[in-house]
Amino acid sequence: MNASPTRVLVLAGGISHERDVSLRSGRRVADGLLAQGKDVELRDPDATLLPYLRDTKPDVVWPALHGASGEDGALRGLLDLIGIPYVGSRADAARLAWDKPTAKSLVARAGVRTPLSIALSRESFRELGAHSILDELADELAGDLVVKPAQGGSAQGVSIVSDRHDLPGAMVNAYNYCEVALVEQRITGVEIAIGVLDSGAGPVALPAVEIVPVAGAYTFEARYNAGQTDFYTPARVSTEDAERAANAALAAHSALGLRHLSRVDLIVDGAGTPWFLEANVLPGLTETSIFPLALVAAGHDLGRVYAALADAAIQSM
Repeated sequence: MNASPTRVLVLAGGISHERDVSLRSGRRVADGLLAQGKDVELRDPDATLLPYLRDTKPDVVWPALHGASGEDGALRGLLDLIGIPYVGSRADAARLAWDKPTAKSLVARAGVRTPLSIALSRESFRELGAHSILDELADELAGDLVVKPAQGGSAQGVSIVSDRHDLPGAMVNAYNYCEVALVEQRITGVEIAIGVLDSGAGPVALPAVEIVPVAGAYTFEARYNAGQTDFYTPARVSTEDAERAANAALAAHSALGLRHLSRVDLIVDGAGTPWFLEANVLPGLTETSIFPLALVAAGHDLGRVYAALADAAIQSM
């Protein structure tokens, strides 16, 4: 008698700014799991989710929730509490990676370069004098700046500042998405993303994907609208630079305690040095996303990888 198929609950949607992206990722994951013979349910989380989980007890949850609802560790902590396995990083590691200033500090301690930066809360920005702070930032962080929310993804709220007069608007833009803004020096070079995959045999770096937005900036629209970004896999960097970047991605994955899958965003400068920008505990898995592109470039079948991650999550409980 054949065993019943693994019951996988894929969570997608949520209420974050990245809801639409999450729905697209979830559908792709569900399709891949179905192709591997899994018993799959795709569900949008709401107030009935926890009672539903207690009643139905799926074998494993596959969170495809982008933004705070899926990446800040809260949902993962609840799943730990009720004893249901799930794909992806543990709650504590997710919290570390979700907060960009914290992630930068931990990864820097592991020996990976990261741009000089400062994190400023909205309250501090007001109380300490916005004009004085802006003047200091422009003076001390030389060159172009990148201003972004300290938490969040998909380039929402991110601004590149070349003229110091544009800095106030960039701060306001970041504060629209988070109470803390991260201001960092812009590193110029080749923008790459490296996926890290671990379905049980240890983390492996996938081929680096080079990101070349048609309009010059890798915005939210450039990420998720076909034709607005050119991707090169493998990235057009030397073998030595690619190896250094892969080692940096693995170091970041390890320093943050990540599990199963992650995507590490880096800039490789003219000297071949990789600079850590951020790590994502749930990379986008849409038809235009980088992580699936890297999986295919490495010769993987997407459905098999998603199924293997579900199996690994069950075995690691």
